[in-house]
Amino acid sequence: MNFTIQQIEQYAASTRFREGLAIPSGKSIKFSMLGQGEYNINYLFTHPVNGQKLVLRINTGSQMHLLDQIGYEYYALKLLENSTRTPKPYYLDSENHLLVMEYLPGRALDYRTDLKLAAECLAQIHSVNVPEDCHLICPDDPLEAMLDECQQMAEVYLRSDKGEKKTKEMLCRLLDAAKKHGKKEQQMSRCIINTELNSGNFLINGEGKNNYLIDWEKPLIGEAAQDLGHFLAPTTTYWKTDVLLTKEQKHDFVKQYQSCCKNTVEYEELQYRTDRYETMTCLRGVTWCAMAWVEYQDPNRPIQNQATYQKIRDYLTEDFLNWIWNSYFA
Repeated sequence: MNFTIQQIEQYAASTRFREGLAIPSGKSIKFSMLGQGEYNINYLFTHPVNGQKLVLRINTGSQMHLLDQIGYEYYALKLLENSTRTPKPYYLDSENHLLVMEYLPGRALDYRTDLKLAAECLAQIHSVNVPEDCHLICPDDPLEAMLDECQQMAEVYLRSDKGEKKTKEMLCRLLDAAKKHGKKEQQMSRCIINTELNSGNFLINGEGKNNYLIDWEKPLIGEAAQDLGHFLAPTTTYWKTDVLLTKEQKHDFVKQYQSCCKNTVEYEELQYRTDRYETMTCLRGVTWCAMAWVEYQDPNRPIQNQATYQKIRDYLTEDFLNWIWNSYFA
């Protein structure tokens, strides 16, 4: 499906779309660009009957190599509805790779002031019961699965005739170190995790108000510590901001999260597992950038975000890769 406003409005005039959202044929709908990620484009519109603001989300690719990426997201949101922390999904069209969900208000999270609010939000999401017939992918060994993903993403760069020789050497060095550090261990209890947390995926409204987590492109059944490690990793906090959290701030966040869970998890074990996932998240961050850098060399790539591309290049510099090595692998 193409992505001009005119073509979106033409699709919205279809009987299927209008019946799915209970919109009479005579009512007009206007769409405006809300934002886009690396594999999704989001449009904002207002339901012409009830006045509710809604988001039409179009999928352009799948990091998980799924044939029905948008359906995977839609049913994840259905599972998470009772958390009250995620958008309610209302409409799915897998054939055209789109869904419609509720629009939620809020600003991006500020790591300096909103860590407690993020801990509360994540604790409530992680408390959602996982049904036995859940459609979400559940890796047997999440850390091993992350390492395999890192290897696959790095291979895109390593096999490319483009890119820097020193960058390729450092990627190999990081991967080898991660393999040596890796060991299968007892896992904590499983829950629904987002796996890709950053400040822009939170919608913050303040203490005592509704705070949300959006963008459920890559949910899994896994350990809560995987989300915590991703949230705290420097490759995450530095992605859209200039923040690098201190060790003390990270530990305080894990304690706040544990408190929000009513101390049903042991702090020492949670902190240990979070540290493990933070290290792997750093590797995942730079290997994803390596893969994305190659993708960005294709002028026909559906989505080209220059701010993202600049950050990708920043993360692949010799200085940044050396800093990751010295901080987590040396």
